[in-house]
Amino acid sequence: MAIHRTAWIDAAATLHETVEVGPNVVIDGPVTIGANCRLGPSAVVLGATEIGEGCLIHSHAVIGDEPQDLKSAPGLTRCLVGNHCVIREGVTIHRATIAGGATVVGDRCYLMTNSHVAHDCVLEEGVTLVSGALLGGHVHIGKRAIIAGNSGVHQHVRIGELAMIAAVTMISQDVAPFTLTNHAGEIVGLNTVGLMRAGFTPSERLELKSLFKLIYRTDMPRTQALEIASELATFDSANRFLDFFAADSLRGIRRLRVVGSHAA
Repeated sequence: MAIHRTAWIDAAATLHETVEVGPNVVIDGPVTIGANCRLGPSAVVLGATEIGEGCLIHSHAVIGDEPQDLKSAPGLTRCLVGNHCVIREGVTIHRATIAGGATVVGDRCYLMTNSHVAHDCVLEEGVTLVSGALLGGHVHIGKRAIIAGNSGVHQHVRIGELAMIAAVTMISQDVAPFTLTNHAGEIVGLNTVGLMRAGFTPSERLELKSLFKLIYRTDMPRTQALEIASELATFDSANRFLDFFAADSLRGIRRLRVVGSHAA
């Protein structure tokens, strides 16, 4: 284990023997850090935080600090970071607010400079937060979704798998899987390029396109469109798309951009 002489590590912390700890790092509390992680200068890890294997934590990142919530309940809360995550300079990830709860960052997430993950958020595998992206509390982001730079996501919002959020955007409602937003946060279409890069077959992409048109581009009520769509879905990806609409939503699900509006 390579630990710089200026680092401060709590006796309650558990670090794998292969962890590298840079200058002025602070590890305070019952922190657990897995094999082959590297902590850059002045990184801070606090509280009941667990970090998996192979993570790169860059300078001045702060992981596991107290939630910025005046209503947070006393008691042990956690911050869980998966394997092979990259956490760049100035990133902040806060612990949960409810006793026994956790803020979760899944495997292979990439959190770029000065992005923020608030209390009780869940980021599934492969999520990317571009520099300056800010997540409010209790946000849930699906696998391989991308939140572009300087965008903000309202608390309790859900963002689906492989969704792509435009830069400098305020997201105040749920964004369905596999979709794109514009700078006003409105749905503008399928994330076709993302689907191709993720290895979705032409048949899967065609089915998703058909379901998207049925739900977003017809005049029928959404409940009716979803009933018809459920009979047409054959791929697992299509069912995941439809399941998103069936799940509980505290904020409502964003609708399609209206042509001719201010966002046109």
